[in-house]
Amino acid sequence: MTRVVCVGDVMIDVVASLPGPIAPSSDTPAPIEIHGGGAAANVAAWLVEAGATATFVGRIGDDSFGLRAVEELTAAGVEPLVTIDPARATGTCIVLVNERGERTMIPCAGANDGGGDVSLLPSDADWLYVSGYALLNEGSRQYALDAMAVGRARGWSLAIDAASSAPLDAVGARTFLDWVGSDVLLFANTAEAAVLTGIHEPAAAAQELAERCGSAVVKRGVQGAVWSDGSGIRSVPAVTSEIVDTTGAGDAFAAGFLAAAGEIDAALALATSLAAQAVSRVGARPYRRED
Repeated sequence: MTRVVCVGDVMIDVVASLPGPIAPSSDTPAPIEIHGGGAAANVAAWLVEAGATATFVGRIGDDSFGLRAVEELTAAGVEPLVTIDPARATGTCIVLVNERGERTMIPCAGANDGGGDVSLLPSDADWLYVSGYALLNEGSRQYALDAMAVGRARGWSLAIDAASSAPLDAVGARTFLDWVGSDVLLFANTAEAAVLTGIHEPAAAAQELAERCGSAVVKRGVQGAVWSDGSGIRSVPAVTSEIVDTTGAGDAFAAGFLAAAGEIDAALALATSLAAQAVSRVGARPYRRED
């Protein structure tokens, strides 16, 4: 069974499913739900759904949202190893989902920006997954870099997600790729890959990133995904699903790819299957069995 340590963000997502365009300076009534979120925590939950073992290492606030976050991860079968920030609140994100299922996020990193404690990292793992947000947020960056150094020293395989195109563009492609380093599996969607490479064609961008990092997967949404190790390309179509909410689809994809732990075609197939599950329901996590 594949064991993955997930380092980075845990959030509480406040999700509004909008029936149509927002009415500026007025009201737009919509169903609102609260769900677990945060890229690293989401990946951990989806890893368990895929049959892997997952540990989440991060930081919460000393508040009810923090307790809820830990309880939800535990209920999902994830081992949560967290430190408590005495000054910052648990990370929270407002998620606006339009009528096509596309999401816009308004995040407050909160305690996530305080980093974490690398001494909490387990002694044994197959993979270390690091959320790109942990690198992009200044307060957590050194923690993420230290965790990556520990993972490399212990011989773990490293996977990093590029996280989000706007903050990537703000820090710059060269800077981010220098943080990532080499011998890494990098996940990016088409917009993130374009920021990092200047290339808008997914297969070419995947190959460029793989030559720089080691291997790369460029996620293409409803068009599937493409993988490269710098010398070859594998592509796979998306699994057809009703699109309700795209929040967490990339996290589910990453979890499926890592959980497969082996042959690339099988990893891509499991990744796209989990991503299809993710977009078919509201929220970024798999539903618990009793839901």
